Amino acid sequence: MGQPGLDKAAYKLAKDFLLRSDVEGFTPESLERELNISIEDRPETVEELYFRILRSAQNAHMKPKVIGDRIGGVHNLGPLLCDFNPVLVLEKYSSEWEVLEEIADKLDLDDINWTSRGLWPKYCQTILSGAKFLSQFSSAEDFYEWVGFFDDKQVRLALPLLVAEEVDGLGFALACDFLKELGYDNFSKPDIHIKEIFPALGLCPDGASDYEVFKAVDRVALNVGVSPYNVDKLFWLIGSKNLGSRKKKFVAVAQRKLKKFYA
Repeated sequence: MGQPGLDKAAYKLAKDFLLRSDVEGFTPESLERELNISIEDRPETVEELYFRILRSAQNAHMKPKVIGDRIGGVHNLGPLLCDFNPVLVLEKYSSEWEVLEEIADKLDLDDINWTSRGLWPKYCQTILSGAKFLSQFSSAEDFYEWVGFFDDKQVRLALPLLVAEEVDGLGFALACDFLKELGYDNFSKPDIHIKEIFPALGLCPDGASDYEVFKAVDRVALNVGVSPYNVDKLFWLIGSKNLGSRKKKFVAVAQRKLKKFYA
């Protein structure tokens, strides 16, 4: 049976588990719609790409509460960031502290951590480096052409690594999140749910890095015959509700049913 058999069995168990769940009320048809990404709402401007990269950059750990929730959503930065025009942002601000001072003043952030380790100062570094990164593209089409060069199995892993290097505070996992949310279904986000479920089921080693988890999702997708995004979304749906209780229940059930693969 080996790893391919384990990958296929774990995927089927995950799908069956969600279809039996009374939380989402999925049907086979509605679940398939969830697992297959659409590119219909892919951004058509660099400004929208800039917004998307800033949204992904605050999509980890405590950042959504400290950044997005605190200001009612990243979209509320638009008036301060020249309607998300990266070229104009670079002309307006020369340092992250200038960005933070205006955000704190205009959005009434009087209780944030102003030290260099604070989430907001770091996020303002992301704002400027993200603007610098995207300002090199003349249009969204120009950006997609650049991405298309890397969207090949032999060099795919280089793309999120490169984006993470260009944009401070993004990191490999959030760079993957940015790319997959643009409709590139060959990318998955190695988030906390997958990093807990995959090792528990023998789909990757304990303590696997984001890079290793990314490759494990890619392998499962190949063995099952679906996209990495499909695998990512399936296990995310299991882990994202009920404060982890459903995730624990699924892992317990799956470990019992997958015992024959662990011998």
